[in-house]
Amino acid sequence: MTMKRVRDWIILSGTSNAPLAHKIGEKLEKPIGKADIRRFSDGEIFVEIKENVRGRDVYIIQSTCTPVNDSLMELLILIDALKRASAKDINAVIPYYGYSRQDRKVNPRTPISAKLTADLLTAAGATRVVSVDLHAGQIQGFFNIPFDNLFSMPVIYQHIEKTIKPSAGEMVVVSPDAGGVERARNLAKRLDATVAIIDKRRIGPNVAKAMNIIGDVKDRTAIIIDDMIDTAGTLTEAANAVMDFGAKRVIAAATHGVLSGPAVARIQDSRIEKVIVTDTIPLSENAKNCAKIEQLTVAPLLAEAIFRIHHYDSVSSLFT
Repeated sequence: MTMKRVRDWIILSGTSNAPLAHKIGEKLEKPIGKADIRRFSDGEIFVEIKENVRGRDVYIIQSTCTPVNDSLMELLILIDALKRASAKDINAVIPYYGYSRQDRKVNPRTPISAKLTADLLTAAGATRVVSVDLHAGQIQGFFNIPFDNLFSMPVIYQHIEKTIKPSAGEMVVVSPDAGGVERARNLAKRLDATVAIIDKRRIGPNVAKAMNIIGDVKDRTAIIIDDMIDTAGTLTEAANAVMDFGAKRVIAAATHGVLSGPAVARIQDSRIEKVIVTDTIPLSENAKNCAKIEQLTVAPLLAEAIFRIHHYDSVSSLFT
């Protein structure tokens, strides 16, 4: 008698972004699998999968965010444990891909850490990677396994349209640098808004100085859009420039709220009305208590991607 084998699957979560993992599980109506993840007194990470994964497709949800090295190492160890337990496909769902800003050599004798991270994930045994808004799209080419780079733009757009209720001609989408123009243009098309670009001169690591604005922001609501907010230095300089050039109000939006160092204090003291981020990175208590910071969830987006990947459906519509 021939029996048809049903493809079974399981979702696991690392410790870096468990709240997002549980939201994804709820959307998929699938509980998070059990795994014992702990650290020894010297900082070594130990993982034991408490589920039978032999022949099953596994989706590990783990953002490689602060502490970046611990989160990355934990993900690698989880993948290795699954490979040695004979999991069929190991899908690393990395909402925030750490080291993505080190995607090329910027000076002699410097590393390309995004490529090293890709090599580590592949060597550990990952068979597919899913991420959200890579800092540099070419990172997908660092992998010789399938890579799905999803975009949070629909989530951000729907929230802006619902809460700000923009009127035609009253809004301008601002890119904080030349590299983000395509992102700004995509949002502007949805909002029926114009685009402006800030001419930014970087004077040191995590230090930028806004110099000029290309485009008209006078008497308009300015939406500054970026892929991530780290120390918020670039963002607050951009907000000052936009307001100095006559904008009525400034709202900022970004996928990844890294919010390291003085970021929250800078945002609180800035001329920005609201900062919108997603939950690819969990907010610190300090950020949660900041009235200006609002967090959206990408759980439905990632849940839909996981569902389609598992059922061999097209994921391409999620890229637009």
